Amino acid sequence: MNDRTAHEYKEVMAACKALFAKKTHDYGTAWRVLRLPSVTDQIFIKAQRIRSIQEKRSQKIEDSIKDEFIGIINYCIIAMMQMILIDSDKTEMSFEELEPMYDRAAGETFDLLQNKNHDYDEAWRDMRVSSMTDIILMKLLRVKQIEDIDGKTLVSEGIKANYQDMINYSVFCLIKLK
Repeated sequence: MNDRTAHEYKEVMAACKALFAKKTHDYGTAWRVLRLPSVTDQIFIKAQRIRSIQEKRSQKIEDSIKDEFIGIINYCIIAMMQMILIDSDKTEMSFEELEPMYDRAAGETFDLLQNKNHDYDEAWRDMRVSSMTDIILMKLLRVKQIEDIDGKTLVSEGIKANYQDMINYSVFCLIKLK
């Protein structure tokens, strides 16, 4: 991966983390009550709204497409944290408790990106944001299917890898929209 991509990626993720910290301050960890399929549906709603705005070329509420991509990133990280916290009954957590989990999820996702970007050679730079939105929606439908069959897959790379891919495509979209 080139230095430019790594720098842009880290800028986007820092902005996402800063927003996550602020929302944790304002709302606490209300998201802890969500089951994993509910988190997936939240991501789906955001991706579907992006696609709708792209197709209609207009919107009636102020939240920008960029804000929705940031939401997808943070909800994917929330999903990955929920997977870690699956056996925990703890619903209230401080940002300081969550920060290492957030950083771990983001770090593992960045590592995956570096490996894929090596093999695909920055192909995303030639893609349209609308195509990446479609890929995010496809990944969501895959996750929903895996959830619906209780994770009993035959060849799938699993839910976590799909969340990571959605994060990476969302980061790419934010870089391209900048």
